[in-house]
Amino acid sequence: MIEKTNINAMSDDAIVATMAAFIKHHRLEQNKTQSQVAEQAGINRLTLIEFEKGKRSSIITFIQLLRALNLLHVMEQFKITPQVSPIQLAEMEQAKRKRATRTKKTSKKTKSNW
Repeated sequence: MIEKTNINAMSDDAIVATMAAFIKHHRLEQNKTQSQVAEQAGINRLTLIEFEKGKRSSIITFIQLLRALNLLHVMEQFKITPQVSPIQLAEMEQAKRKRATRTKKTSKKTKSNW
């Protein structure tokens, strides 16, 4: 069973190690070699080796590796969805039109003699 840890209590190095372990785990689960994943990600194999050791990391490399392993869905957690507060929702309901208004007949206006 995988143990859950509080991510807020982890150091930056521990988080990088977790990301590295995630990539390595899924690479092995998909039975792909480091060379295959590195080529698909468009990075050097040595970059992948260092990433998996938690020594060298960049967000771009991480995204490239996620893409190569078909794991980009992990990034869904970062998507921002706008939220409407109950007060804003009530205000929007109040602003909605309740009925149509008659169109006014336009009368001929006389021109000024100025």
